[in-house]
Amino acid sequence: MKKTKLFIGLGLLAAIGVVLVAADHIDAPTTTGNTADIADFYGFESPSNPDNTVFVVDLQTDVVPDLAYGTFDEDVLTEINIDTDNDLIEDLVIQAIPRNGNMYFFGPVEPAMLGKTSEVMVDMPLGMVAISDENAIVTTTEDGVSLFAGPRQDAFFFDFNQFNKVIGGEAPEGFLPEGEAVDTFDGANTMALVVEIPNSILGETTATNVLGLEVYKTWVTTNRKQ
Repeated sequence: MKKTKLFIGLGLLAAIGVVLVAADHIDAPTTTGNTADIADFYGFESPSNPDNTVFVVDLQTDVVPDLAYGTFDEDVLTEINIDTDNDLIEDLVIQAIPRNGNMYFFGPVEPAMLGKTSEVMVDMPLGMVAISDENAIVTTTEDGVSLFAGPRQDAFFFDFNQFNKVIGGEAPEGFLPEGEAVDTFDGANTMALVVEIPNSILGETTATNVLGLEVYKTWVTTNRKQ
């Protein structure tokens, strides 16, 4: 298979199962505050088509639209890792990397290398989409895969000031109720990657969750070009 130069893993955010909600916002020291930082990872059944799975990766935090809509780093490869046989080792990857205002997606494909080192599987294109700014652009391929890349409102609600008061023993009342809590991330964006893909393309899975239901076990990594 054709490949590019090696990419070395920097960030990881794990989640088990297709239906998940994960929030991070404080990543490993090597990635915090830079373009490889993983903010959130979501995976869920498509609300419009139960035969599709949606993956959402949010990169970077505090991308303020009043100043700039943010950019993707062309030296950072994002990988959605998929375990289909319950051994917590990636059997498939979906890769995304930006070039000249577009986001290119590859896979799902068996990775050439496991773990922290990756290579772009350029002979397995999934599709591409122009990177959005204030106007959202979605591309749907002939295979029924929908793709998006661009800034989105940060979905993570967190009252950081009250949190600090609680852990510092200054707020005996605890966390504030709805209507009083202040969303620290209000007005901030993340740089989002969205893939909606038919399960027929992902293939069969024997991985199971705690309820014994068959799922795709997934996690996301970012890798920087070396």
